[in-house]
Amino acid sequence: MSSTRTNYWFEVVLDVALGIVLLAAGWQHRTSAASTVLAVAIGLFAFSFIEYFFHRWMFHTRIPLFTQGHDKHHREPLGYDSLPFFLPAATLLMLTGLCMLVLPDGFALLMAGTATFGYVAYGLSHFVIHHVRFKRPLLRRWAGAHHVHHYHPGTNFGVTTPLWDYILGTRYVRQPRKPAA
Repeated sequence: MSSTRTNYWFEVVLDVALGIVLLAAGWQHRTSAASTVLAVAIGLFAFSFIEYFFHRWMFHTRIPLFTQGHDKHHREPLGYDSLPFFLPAATLLMLTGLCMLVLPDGFALLMAGTATFGYVAYGLSHFVIHHVRFKRPLLRRWAGAHHVHHYHPGTNFGVTTPLWDYILGTRYVRQPRKPAA
């Protein structure tokens, strides 16, 4: 784990560059508008589950490799705790390679590029949620859902979307207050 601003922002820059390269390569191999739209849609959908999966089943486990930085984030949410800058890009490239083994190259590249930008959106969203005080009600509710996770860590694992929290029953539901005796 790293806690430096340099590592944090260098990872964002590297991941944006990787996303651009993957989308550009996929665009060169595209076959049709329909397959392009489908690849992008699947990339976004897949990333939303990957985000949920890692947050729920990897970062909230007893595996020190995954929990160390995440536990620190729960204690110090304004920090810059992140993976070493090269690790997410390396993981995304490995996933791209696996997708290219079973899918047409253009489709796999477009899907992986979209998932890469999903990861960038996740990282930036998470940063903004902790560093900005929103005034607009919709943005306040969106950020508030993640803040609730810090007080109820068994709920609200989705940062960019609550989709999987609704589907898998982990969306926080406020309990009615008990009347005073």
